[in-house]
Amino acid sequence: MLVDIHNHVLPGLDDGPATEIEAIRLIENAVQNGVTHIVATPHHRNGVFIQNVDEIKYSIRILNEFLQLKEIPITICPGMEIHLHGELIDELADQALTLGDSHKYVLIEFPTHHIPQFTDSIFYELQLKGYIPIIAHAEKNAEFLREPKKLFDLVQRGALVQITAGSVTGSNGKNLQRFVMKLCQSHIVHFIASDAHNISQRPFLIKQAYRVIQQKMGKQFVDYLQLNAIHVVEGKEFQTLLPKTLKG
Repeated sequence: MLVDIHNHVLPGLDDGPATEIEAIRLIENAVQNGVTHIVATPHHRNGVFIQNVDEIKYSIRILNEFLQLKEIPITICPGMEIHLHGELIDELADQALTLGDSHKYVLIEFPTHHIPQFTDSIFYELQLKGYIPIIAHAEKNAEFLREPKKLFDLVQRGALVQITAGSVTGSNGKNLQRFVMKLCQSHIVHFIASDAHNISQRPFLIKQAYRVIQQKMGKQFVDYLQLNAIHVVEGKEFQTLLPKTLKG
């Protein structure tokens, strides 16, 4: 079982595939990467897209029926990539989705250039209500890049971190690759996910990313990351590795 917890495969809902045909091609790319379960996470509240929970679930049902009919060996599960905003917690009651619709893990996108001042209070309230925040593509936030200890501090307080497969492989640049490997070595990474949008520029690179991680960190760390993603889609809590202090 190989789970991808962050991607944009649902047709017509965000900046992922525009049509069902494009979506199927992207999903077939996931299968080629060994993925068996996709948690579809369309953008929500990012300044461009506002999602509807029922539309997401309907799109997933139609896709899963087609995949089953064509005997394509993969399952789509519901989710969202929610932009960090002040009403996030209230929305989780009925207007936003947790990963796998498990009412446990929340995939949260930060602004590109800064960490909002209300981050600590939102994350604290989330955890009081039983949710576990997962920071989406943490390596793409400029403030985390400049001051990685701020990411370490959030992890110390219970947040989890997802990095992008393309950053691991070097497809997003060597600087990001060095940074994410530093995070891995410090045990501040809990998931690798594709953040796939399309076949041409942002495909699934999961297989290649895990190969790089295994070369640099060993198979045991790969197994840890993959098992973490399985726990997310099953809505189970799990023990994380103790993070090591980051400089900067």
